Amino acid sequence: MNIKDLDLNLLRLFDAVWRTRSVSLAAQQLGMSQPAASQGLARLRALLGDALFERSGAGVRPTPRADRLAQAVQIALATIEEALNTSQVFDPQRSARVLRVHLSDIGEARFLPELVLALQRLAPGMRLEAMPLPHDQIGPALDNGQLDLAIGFLPEVTDTLHQPLLSDRYVVLMRQGHPVAQRWRQLQTRQPTPEAALEVLGELEFAAVRTHADTLRILDLMHWQHRLRLTVSHFLSLPGIVRHSDLAVLMPRNFAQGFAQAGELAIIEPDLPLRDFTVSMHWSQRFDKDPCLQWLRATTAQLFGIPTPTP
Repeated sequence: MNIKDLDLNLLRLFDAVWRTRSVSLAAQQLGMSQPAASQGLARLRALLGDALFERSGAGVRPTPRADRLAQAVQIALATIEEALNTSQVFDPQRSARVLRVHLSDIGEARFLPELVLALQRLAPGMRLEAMPLPHDQIGPALDNGQLDLAIGFLPEVTDTLHQPLLSDRYVVLMRQGHPVAQRWRQLQTRQPTPEAALEVLGELEFAAVRTHADTLRILDLMHWQHRLRLTVSHFLSLPGIVRHSDLAVLMPRNFAQGFAQAGELAIIEPDLPLRDFTVSMHWSQRFDKDPCLQWLRATTAQLFGIPTPTP
């Protein structure tokens, strides 16, 4: 084929279909109708003389030639985007861009208040959308532009650029008058043995959040899984439950401290496996040079204490 016959939009369509394994999802991400996407894909098939994608279940799967083309197309698109963005001057005061950020429920509570205030002050025309996604979807969503940034403890998210924001650890939150809280305080007045600490902690019964796998792994490693009495979808529902019951919950300390300071709740910090973790922001190499997203990352890092050069 001759390169003059190729429409750049067809490459964008090819890339979106290859990433999503779906013509309808690709059309949605590119802001076009499904019939238009199907017609574009038919044109590209005719130009290249290959089916490129074949039906597979509810979506499509790439042919061997499509897989061979995919990396070259992605590199070409990224090169063009970088070249266009390099000369672009970004003015946050004039921008009306919508920023889409992955955050968990506690991430929204931890990061959104300051981010929203910063946008109101520095970029009043911009909008922010929190888009929580399953962890296995975050990397592809960053690559295809569905997400601009992901913030959290995301060890499953690989093949992204990332920058640490803060260190945290899991602690145990329970009601102030809980018998274990009282026994733990007494135990800390002397030098407790690990066996004595485990004996006290072994009396606890727990609530947990199903989407925070590491808290469930800690319970499993401590052989406390049989003491799990309640599983919920979000951390935010748990402090009220804990306040009026004898259930305890494993929760990030930065978040738990706010509830404890409000009263009626106590924190203990046992030496647990996997208790220390780092919250980072993740983004795609493909959009690393986007001036708006450089500004967003620099602003986020500045807000939460990580110095970074101004782009």
